Amino acid sequence: MISNQILLNTIEGLKAITRVDLCVSDTEGKILASTFQDAEDYEQAIVNFVESPADSQVLQGYQFFKVFDENQLEYVLLARGAGDDVYMVGKVVVFQIQNLLVAYKERFDKDNFIKNLLLDNLLLVDIYNRAKKLHIDISVRRIVFVIETRNENDSNALETVKSLFAARNKDFITAVDEKNIILVKELKPTESYEDMDKTAKVILDMLNTEAMSKVHIAYGTIVHEIKEVSRSYKEAKMALDVGKIFYSDKNVVAYNNLGIGRLIYQLPMSLCRMFIKEIFDGKSPDDLDEETLTTINKFFENNLNVSETSRQLYIHRNTLVYRLDKLQKSTGLDLRVFEDAITFKIALMVVKYMNYMETLNN
Repeated sequence: MISNQILLNTIEGLKAITRVDLCVSDTEGKILASTFQDAEDYEQAIVNFVESPADSQVLQGYQFFKVFDENQLEYVLLARGAGDDVYMVGKVVVFQIQNLLVAYKERFDKDNFIKNLLLDNLLLVDIYNRAKKLHIDISVRRIVFVIETRNENDSNALETVKSLFAARNKDFITAVDEKNIILVKELKPTESYEDMDKTAKVILDMLNTEAMSKVHIAYGTIVHEIKEVSRSYKEAKMALDVGKIFYSDKNVVAYNNLGIGRLIYQLPMSLCRMFIKEIFDGKSPDDLDEETLTTINKFFENNLNVSETSRQLYIHRNTLVYRLDKLQKSTGLDLRVFEDAITFKIALMVVKYMNYMETLNN
């Protein structure tokens, strides 16, 4: 996995320090990097050394070493120089190459790749090259779920999610911060958003019962290329935030079902303040008392139906009309008029969004 150029740079740097000539070959005797010219002459000696039980050996005036990667023979190192320090230098070089192997395995590890993919830390060419090396399909349908746990670093929740998808080796489960578990799920050609909602509810039920963890789950849109996975992740993150602001009663939120909340979430704060000032003349829906807010919300729930709203609130119809008239006098908006009702509903959502953003900034 280490490139020949990296190997060459490493042994040339070590030769400059130690004045010991070095050569690295594969287990079949092919020279990968060398600081001297006639390294190819030792290919047969390398093959013989590979077949021997020794980890190091002197052959034809060179000190030979085996370089292992987790008990798997990866390279053969040749060292040549004057003095008794050649063996010690050779062992140091073996140690250095083994550390390079560990570093490069971590770099190309699937979990590391998925994290960098989600966070947009990879160039397009790197995405395809690394996916190929890691045997990850490039052009399949995928979707990203974000599972937010109440507690930071919830290992029980993470292990529960991993066990739930253990049989599916093409799904990836990772964590990019303390509170969010990320599931990158590969989909069958027939799976739809309805199936994704069912999957989210299965995860929710499992975490509630097995891990005893209260969570919120959001998912993005289905993508067809590996380069688009980060977009689905960003959509899921947005859906999670929008869900907290506008749909706090829901534990599962889908990006493609956010409604007007998606639009409001993307408004700049300056525009929101201007809108609220224009509608309420410097006042805010937050200034309304609890009774009035309850009346308004119930009126909206019943599609502006006065009779049904008064029945559910256990109040006389005239009492409801009085409250609506009082609201009209204070705000200039008559909720019995569809246009005014829409304006007021949007204003309530904008105020929720502003309060949420102010909480984040404090």
